[in-house]
Amino acid sequence: MSIQSVPGPAGARERRVRTGGIELCVAELGDPARPTVLLVHGYPDSKEVWSQVAERLADRFHVVLYDVRGHGGSTAPEPLRGGFTLEKLTDDFLAVADAVSPHRPVHLVGHDWGSVQGWEFVTVRRTSGRIASFTSMSGPSLDHFGHWIKRRMSRPTPRAVGQLLGQGAKSWYVYMLHTPVLPELAWRGPLGRRWPKLLERFEKVPSRSAEAADCYPTASLPDDAAHGAWLYRDNIRARLRRPRADAHAHAPVQLITPTGDAFLSERLYDDLEQWVPRLVRRTLPAKHWVPRTRPDQLAFWITEFVMAHEPGPGPESGADGAAVADPAGKARRESWARELVASGPHGERFGGQLVLVTGAASGIGRATAFAFAESGARVVAVDLDAEGAARTAEMARLIGAPRAWAETVDVSDEEAMEKLAEKVATEYGTVDVLVNNAGIGLSGSFLDTTSEDWKKVLDVNLWGVIHGCRIFGGQMAARGQGGHIVNTASAAAYQPSRALPAYSTSKAAVLMLSECLRADLAGQGIGVSAICPGFVNTNITATARFTGVSAREEIRRRKRSSRLYGLRNYPPEKVADAILRAVVRDEAVVAVTPEARGARLLSLFAPRTLRAIARLEPPL
Repeated sequence: MSIQSVPGPAGARERRVRTGGIELCVAELGDPARPTVLLVHGYPDSKEVWSQVAERLADRFHVVLYDVRGHGGSTAPEPLRGGFTLEKLTDDFLAVADAVSPHRPVHLVGHDWGSVQGWEFVTVRRTSGRIASFTSMSGPSLDHFGHWIKRRMSRPTPRAVGQLLGQGAKSWYVYMLHTPVLPELAWRGPLGRRWPKLLERFEKVPSRSAEAADCYPTASLPDDAAHGAWLYRDNIRARLRRPRADAHAHAPVQLITPTGDAFLSERLYDDLEQWVPRLVRRTLPAKHWVPRTRPDQLAFWITEFVMAHEPGPGPESGADGAAVADPAGKARRESWARELVASGPHGERFGGQLVLVTGAASGIGRATAFAFAESGARVVAVDLDAEGAARTAEMARLIGAPRAWAETVDVSDEEAMEKLAEKVATEYGTVDVLVNNAGIGLSGSFLDTTSEDWKKVLDVNLWGVIHGCRIFGGQMAARGQGGHIVNTASAAAYQPSRALPAYSTSKAAVLMLSECLRADLAGQGIGVSAICPGFVNTNITATARFTGVSAREEIRRRKRSSRLYGLRNYPPEKVADAILRAVVRDEAVVAVTPEARGARLLSLFAPRTLRAIARLEPPL
């Protein structure tokens, strides 16, 4: 093997690595003295598919990208047949790794066929010691896949048959790529010309014009795709028929599974623990091309995983790799490793995501912040109560949040919310999940409710939600990587009451706003959920105002309401659990508590009954 450096494009250093008659085009970003992260692209891409992720990693790591043989700036084997076997691709990987990081193992990241290759690299003996960690997305091991098929064919239960048929349907393109000549003609003809538009339409990949500094897909796409068809022809049938029995990973693996992948079933990875002793699972609500549609989240997860498995040189090794004593460095890596294993039921989904919760000082807001913290999310706790927000953030860190911050703001103040959003975006990043939970209670008949009373309730309960949705939702949309908005409404949104005209009106508006916003933002990958709790044991009753009564009577009613809610004793933690499930499942409207679900059914099928109940005087 010989190495020849050549001038690289702006922002990257480019070199040629020669191996086995092939010249590989390799690009590097970042400081070569830092840990090396090696990104391998899939089909029909070139290394440019990783450009946005690479830019986000370059400040912390030595980032390396290379064009797989026959793609981009790398030369193609002659003849093509037999030139793309996994054995030869492994030779290429070792040549690149030896060129860019000769003395230290690399952290491997692969997408699609880059991940298929990565599984080969991390399970063959000759690469042992050259890979510090492997992050896989949207590409299984062909050996694991072969055993997966054999296991289900040997025991053809209805479930197993369903899984086989499901993946068989998703693999339609594999059959097409095995046909002679036709794939090459299609890619060099109409398919190659239309591919950018197809990615934009079906995968929500931003168009080339929307990314002025980016050139993905590249002009070499038709030839890349034509050459890459041999990846399938040289490997698929041979490996699926005779999968290796020793395909065990010799490095820790992080599996990132897009839940909306049109080409791969999540069930493919059900048996993965038997092959990977050190496995971390992540799920992402996205389609197949996550390096283009979710670069922020991928960069965060890759950083987290690399830092947890970086052997040196670093806190415990010198520049020459010799071990040195540094207990603080060891503790820091152990802390990174703990953050990878979130204790909550949704750790795979929310680990590392940025979640902002308003009204987080107490009640449902605090419980929600804690639930996301348990699932490994970074949490911004927002409340008008500065001390309460600070306590929530501190406890969130203890519970499991990698990081948590407290912010003080009045959600009804549009200017203050604008400043908060600017600060959050600058210092913490774009919010992935927004929970508009801040609210106040007000009880009293319509004629006893003054205009000022109405204004206070609508300012917080409705306008606070509008400000949050508009400002933070606008940031999500501008980023173009999806997200989720949760608005806390109430069962009062669809259950009228003579005692709650202002409160019920505000919550009904929040419910309808959520429904409208859900339709409006669906095309941008942003989900919206309205949560409608019933009687929940929080301190909203202790701070609620009662109109048309004396101060002494208002205090008595607060105490009476608090006692009744306490006897009901439905904990806010259950509402928080419902909020996390709503985000995971992308649910539109979630009624929480039995009475809320009952009222919801009555509102749909027996509204006259609800109207009769609304006339009753509350027992206060």
